[in-house]
Amino acid sequence: MASNSRSSSTRSSRRRSAATIVMLLLFVTVFVVRLVDIQVVRADTLSADSLGNRSVEQPVFGSRGDIVDSNGVVLAGTVMRYNITLSPRNAKEFERTTDTGDVTVTLAQAVAEVGALTGQSGDEILKVISDALAADKDSDYAVVVRAVDVSVFRAIDALDIPWMYAEKNPSRVYPDGAVAGNLVGFVSSGGEAQAGIELGQDACLASTNGTETYEKGADGVRLPQSTVTTRTARDGGDVVTTIDSDLNWFVQQALAKQAIATGAAWGNVVVQEVKTGKLVAVADYPSVDPNNVNGTPNPDDRGSRAFTASFEPGSTFKALTTASVLDAGAATPLSRIVAPYRYLPPNGANVNDSSSHPDLNLTLTGVMIESSNTGMSKFGELISDQQRYDYMTKFGVGSTTESGFLAEDSGILHPWEDWDNQTKYATMFGQGLTTTAIQVSSVYQTLANNGVRMPVQLVAGCRHADGTMTEVPEAVGTPVVSATAARDTADILEMVYQKAWLAKTWEIPGYRVAAKTGTAQMPDGQGGYTKGYLVSVSGFAPADDPQYVVSVSLADPVKLNSSAAPAPVFQEVMSQVLKKYRAVPSGATAPALPGTW
Repeated sequence: MASNSRSSSTRSSRRRSAATIVMLLLFVTVFVVRLVDIQVVRADTLSADSLGNRSVEQPVFGSRGDIVDSNGVVLAGTVMRYNITLSPRNAKEFERTTDTGDVTVTLAQAVAEVGALTGQSGDEILKVISDALAADKDSDYAVVVRAVDVSVFRAIDALDIPWMYAEKNPSRVYPDGAVAGNLVGFVSSGGEAQAGIELGQDACLASTNGTETYEKGADGVRLPQSTVTTRTARDGGDVVTTIDSDLNWFVQQALAKQAIATGAAWGNVVVQEVKTGKLVAVADYPSVDPNNVNGTPNPDDRGSRAFTASFEPGSTFKALTTASVLDAGAATPLSRIVAPYRYLPPNGANVNDSSSHPDLNLTLTGVMIESSNTGMSKFGELISDQQRYDYMTKFGVGSTTESGFLAEDSGILHPWEDWDNQTKYATMFGQGLTTTAIQVSSVYQTLANNGVRMPVQLVAGCRHADGTMTEVPEAVGTPVVSATAARDTADILEMVYQKAWLAKTWEIPGYRVAAKTGTAQMPDGQGGYTKGYLVSVSGFAPADDPQYVVSVSLADPVKLNSSAAPAPVFQEVMSQVLKKYRAVPSGATAPALPGTW
């Protein structure tokens, strides 16, 4: 019986041992399978998840390049601003160490402290947190406010809230406000280029953002010295313009004063360097302050109509017709015609002057002094339509300039074969076609530069961090008319300046000046004309050694709807230009050309 008991005990012990071994083998098997699953099958996934729980990636913003004037004055620049962000899932009360010991700061207290600095209510910031958590219960990033200045950043940083962070955000500023704002343009609140040079030269100005990562602890707080740059940010290049910001400010003031005084809808002034084609000032009224774009409610007032708004130039265009006739050898400054009040050419056209008068015995010079449409028609018909069209295109009429300004208008110049009988004559005195203020300035630059047209320059190039310049524009001139024809036209324009009805209004003592006025009806956009006029003055000085062109346009100045409206602006701006750039006063007197016979 004892033997049976021992045998039973042995079998029971063996079963327990076997069970233990089986259980141990099962445990080891499960462990091995789990280990293989973790270390082999799901190793990459788990590693990535682990890193995601510890590592945070954030952008590193590159700085957008500056826009500067010809003297290096910053017209558009970048300053460091800061986005204030937080970790929604970690936003809770915390302990703050003070001089008197640790104190508990509740979530409501923390957001109220931040809101007092950012101009938000505590409830607004709590909503940022709740909205982020509603979208993702594990949300670790939300923006409280964007682009605060350094003083606000430092004040928030001093609160030492463990789940609130700041990220750098370079932001655009315009130190001179509305000075050249019509040219510079602006960017959106998100830093996207919207208009002007900002948009047109974005390829130069734009920066490339980088990235960096940092490690965080279980509580979401960034671990010190854990930041690693994974992609380096690249700053944008600087756009160097040809504009003189000081002069542009002066011109804007003179233009705005006269535009307001005469009730003009809008206006512009162009100042161009004769020998280079560089634009040294382009002023528009109304203009825009890029720091406060919404302060200029009409979108049409936020750009530069000098480039984007074409109009019938009227009598300033007669200088081009005169130069063309002279260059073709069809007339001289002293050639004679009889100018009636109304001229009815054989082709059926009907041309008249602005006011009734008896027949006038005029030279070509006299036609310009009197600004006679009929007289100009008689001289213009001395050359063919195709010849005149070819001269216009060589002067740049009907084509955008080389300035590169965004949305520049080419104006309208129909092929000469499409001209009807009236247009054949209207184009001789600045109707039946349209030009921009920049194109008119370019015509006068050509005449002042001995008949050589220089490419219109607004941007001198893109300057990179190492000082190199790219995108430098061509500076090779194109002959349009002979030096003799250009000089004769300049002499005629001097007679206009001396003897036309505005002689006393636009006089600049000490300097010889060549100039012409223009008055043209404004189109209504439906093929007809409004009751308003666009009045203008264009000219250059010193006439004996031309240095600068000034062209002034005012649209519908209801209180003084004639060329008497822009003439004072021309006089004031040209006087300032000659003084600022120390142009040598004229020596010899202008040639005396008779206007009548």
